[in-house]
This record gives sequence, structure tokens and C-alpha cells, in this order.
Amino acid sequence: MEEDIKSFFDYLVSEKKYSKNTLAAYNNDLNQLADYAKSEGSVGGFGPSEPRLNAELLSGYLHSLRGRKYTSSTVARKIAAAKSFLKFMVDRGRLRGDLAPNLVSPHVSKPLPKSLSVSEVRRLLAEPAKLSTTDAKRDKAMLELLYATGLRASELMALNTRDIDLKKNTVRCSGLGSRVRVLPIDQPVARLVKEYIDVVRPDLLSNEKEVALFLNRRGERLTRQGFWQIVQGYADKVGLSGKVTPRSLRHSFAAHKLKGGADLQSVQELLGHAHISTTRVYVQVELRP
Repeated sequence: MEEDIKSFFDYLVSEKKYSKNTLAAYNNDLNQLADYAKSEGSVGGFGPSEPRLNAELLSGYLHSLRGRKYTSSTVARKIAAAKSFLKFMVDRGRLRGDLAPNLVSPHVSKPLPKSLSVSEVRRLLAEPAKLSTTDAKRDKAMLELLYATGLRASELMALNTRDIDLKKNTVRCSGLGSRVRVLPIDQPVARLVKEYIDVVRPDLLSNEKEVALFLNRRGERLTRQGFWQIVQGYADKVGLSGKVTPRSLRHSFAAHKLKGGADLQSVQELLGHAHISTTRVYVQVELRP
């Protein structure tokens, strides 16, 4: 089964182009399935001493997941990974018949996205401007750009200098599934980004060949984890500990856009959602002043 899982991962990387985080989740979940199959001592099917995937084994695997203290969403994710793998195996002729119906996913009620109020966003965005350090000026540009565009944190960190067009006031990003979208940025945010590129970034830069837009103190691309810590630091300072994450700023962007009269489809395009149903949940978010 290990070889089949490896082939599946090659497919996810080369054809589906999944993100590193998604691939890591699949790796964890499918290795758990493989470990369960080995523990059952089932043989045959794919060769000598290889665990065999069948309805009985999958039923036992499902029972083992439900016996652990996983949340419903975690169980649902693991089952979704297994189903994707099973479909891949059938499509490649490695399995006969669809075994996916043997894996029944639990019902998961998704909570509404957590959005900040307009006043909370303003407090957060104003905090970096209280300092005159290079880091604070960079942070101001990052936070303003994130809220102005609704970018994912991973997309923000992946930006290169060439992705910013200050003549057209746009930012180009590659989202999930390598879908490219070009997002408008208003003039005040564009000015902040220009100042960062012209004045602040050169102070952080240590290698002229570095193309990343946002840099850390070593002159390297700032990581998603590093950005998360920066956001948490400012959230603590303005009394919003536990309420603010890079994702909550994306949620706030969407909810505030819709509340301000933007149509659902335009917000879907800005966020890079594949399905409008994903965007529709923001209509239900109750905004506070």
C-alpha cells in the first residue's frame, strides 16, 4: 500500500497541485490508514505481505476512528482523504469496485467564520504605525494589504515584488489549485506598499537576488508562521488576544465587503473560492460596529 500511497501523492503534487499543508494532512491520514491495515495483519490483494483493502478492513478502520477522541471534523477529513485515495486506486485499475460507500462520514456542522468588527480591524491596523522601526513599517504594509485584498496568509507570504503593479494598483497572486487572480488595491494601501518597497524593504534585504516581497530580519522570505506571530503580537497589544488571526482578517474582508453592498460573485472572485456556496456563508455573519 505504501507504493500506492506514494503514487497518489505524486498525483496530488503534479496534477492536483495541492498546497504543502494539504499534502501534510493527506500524508498523516493515509499513513494512519496504512498502519491500521498492517495492524490487522491482512495480506494479499496488492502482492505478498501487502495489506488488502476491502469492505471489512474499511469498516474496521471507520470504527477505530470513531473510537478515538477525534472531533467530527477530523474524522470527516480522514475519511475524505481515504475516499480520494480509493477513487485514485479504482481509476488506476488497482482496485475493483468502489469501496468508498463503506466509509460514511459524520455530519459536520460548520461554524460561521469569525469576523472582527470594523472598529477592531481599525485598532489592529493602527497599532504598527505607533512605532517607527523597519519591522513596524513592514508590518503596517502587510496588515493593510491583507485586509484590503482578502488574501490568504500563505498567498501573502508567497508574493514576490513583481506581483505588485503600482501603475495599475493591483496585486497578482496564485491561489489554491494554481488559480491566478489579480486583485485591486486602493490608493492609500498602494502608497504604503510603494513606501515599503522603495524605503523599507532595502533595509531588510541582504541578497540582491531575493525576490520575495515581505522579508524577515535575515533578509529572507517571511514565513506564514512568522507572520502569524506578528499578527498575534499586535492583537495582544490592542486587547484582542485569541480573536485575531490572519484568517480572521480574510473573513473580515469578505463580511465587510458584502455588508458594504458588494455582490456575492465579485467577492467570490476576490477570495478565489471555487464554489459560491463557500462565499455565501459570509452573508450570515453578524457584524458589530
